[in-house]
Amino acid sequence: MNGLDLALAVVLLTAPPDTLEIADPAALCRAVAPALTALALQWELLDARESDYLKNAQDFASDLKLLQARYAEFHDAPLVAEADRFPARDLVNDMLAFNRNYRDSVSSRLALDTIHVEELGTIVTETDQLHRVYEAVRDARCDYYYVTYRRQALAQLRDLVGVEAFYTGQLPPHVPLWRIPEGR
Repeated sequence: MNGLDLALAVVLLTAPPDTLEIADPAALCRAVAPALTALALQWELLDARESDYLKNAQDFASDLKLLQARYAEFHDAPLVAEADRFPARDLVNDMLAFNRNYRDSVSSRLALDTIHVEELGTIVTETDQLHRVYEAVRDARCDYYYVTYRRQALAQLRDLVGVEAFYTGQLPPHVPLWRIPEGR
């Protein structure tokens, strides 16, 4: 792969989908497919297990459009390495299980306690929001998911907790601790 191939790969990947008319996809595939594949892997637009992409000249144009769409979707999404700042998947699974048990106990109380319906409903909503945060962490930390799915989870997590908290690795608690009275 030379510099010209790499430059052409950058231009092709960053172009909006459906803007390029490729006259001879087979010739372009032969010329630039290795550079496109290497760049798509490096930019985490393609998972290493997606080895069939860009290899078949008949599918080259549609594969390129798919990668262009992924670039448009992920150009500002965090890379998979960003997930390392968060707890490991096994710990997150335990936190999610505790979250669901806590939610179930609050829901059970909601069925009996008619005086505190509004407050208990708020607690259930907050617990569900925290569950979404930790689901995103779990999905981002799952090594067997494709990089594109993991990057989607990281982007969702960043949106849920905010940019500063995301990049400093500060997560909220997995249950609304501020709702648990002290001394109990």
